Amino acid sequence: MLQDPLFILVALSVLLVLVILVIGVLTFAKGGEFNRKHGNRLMRYRIIAQAVAIVLILIFIFVRRSGG
Repeated sequence: MLQDPLFILVALSVLLVLVILVIGVLTFAKGGEFNRKHGNRLMRYRIIAQAVAIVLILIFIFVRRSGG
């Protein structure tokens, strides 16, 4: 499974979601100017990255079930 490029892409997309989420939560907890300027933008990026990750997961499941 680790040799499958689609699996690697799915794993990277999930890790990207995690990184964006952690950065967003940490800046929210810290507060300050950066959070006021970029907090909502970071969460929007997280939602977009999450949607992409879900689509990739669904594609991966479809490909694996169809024998590809």
